[in-house]
Amino acid sequence: MVSSNPTAQPRVNLHSDTATRPTEGMRKAIYDAEVGDEQAGEDPTAIRLQEKVAELLGKEAAVFLPSGTMCNEISYRVWCDHGDEIILEENSHALHYEVGGPGALAGVMTRTIKGTKGWFTADQVEALIRPKSRHMPRQKLVSVENTANMAGGTIWPLDTLKDVAGAARKHGMRVHMDGARLPNAVVASGISFAEFAGPCDSAWIDLSKGLGCPIGGVLAGSKDFIEECWRFKHQFGGALRQSGIVAAAGLYALDHHVERLADDHAHARRLAEGIVDVDGIVVDPASVETNMVFFDIAGTGITAPEFSRRLMVEHEVKISAVQPTVLRAVTYLGIEDPDIEFAVAAIRQVAMEA
Repeated sequence: MVSSNPTAQPRVNLHSDTATRPTEGMRKAIYDAEVGDEQAGEDPTAIRLQEKVAELLGKEAAVFLPSGTMCNEISYRVWCDHGDEIILEENSHALHYEVGGPGALAGVMTRTIKGTKGWFTADQVEALIRPKSRHMPRQKLVSVENTANMAGGTIWPLDTLKDVAGAARKHGMRVHMDGARLPNAVVASGISFAEFAGPCDSAWIDLSKGLGCPIGGVLAGSKDFIEECWRFKHQFGGALRQSGIVAAAGLYALDHHVERLADDHAHARRLAEGIVDVDGIVVDPASVETNMVFFDIAGTGITAPEFSRRLMVEHEVKISAVQPTVLRAVTYLGIEDPDIEFAVAAIRQVAMEA
């Protein structure tokens, strides 16, 4: 089917796993949620979600927040004073896709590392350590992202993460994990939530991506850390009232939608395998670790934005251009085998006609 409207809803949407929709079971959980005033500590459903995530990540406490971005920005604000420095990978979400939040909200400097598949080493951290000086910013935090979005949904090696945390603490720094897609890393690697979060002083999981919730993230750490997070939750405008309405979705997702992430990973590999032999496209199915497929279409002679436009207009398939010749496809709850086959056929057709 050919659409004359480039803004029409796609038949297959592989733009992002933020396109997940609540399932019927989740909608019922939302409807049945027991609620109270969260700010007064009276919402039993939000409290259960926070306790569940704290236990899952092996931390003392947790706080339910409206978004993953707020999880990162509040963590930076708690761990750092204005003018302090955070070390993070050069393609980190917090650096590029949070509207300058680290500087605007936490008042911090950022110093980047060129990683390997989104992760970096203790030696690379050591190479960035500044001498103690009244003229230099104080280095307070190392921030890691697991999975690494712009590296292709890649997973941090646990031993490397532990080594990085050791290097950070050696120099008096804390470690924070952006765990937006940590559930994908857990399911793909077999390493538990607590094992991944263990080397970190703070960590969070997103509910609104592969887990299928309409909103929210949950940030975990020590009791003292979370107490400070509550202050900044209010200051940043994240205070909620009957938050159990949406917290119920998180509880349902953690009980029903974690293990099924393996289906998303299988769909991503199937997509990569379906286009690996297309002239003009470069993709490595072996590099697909979780639910993301990055593929380069430079050999087709057209740009990624134009390739993306043709997919949408001519085939109603939405896949994002993330670099001049690179596109990113993301699989998630609601994408099934026929959707993958349809997308593969569309990509092949656009490449053939380019």
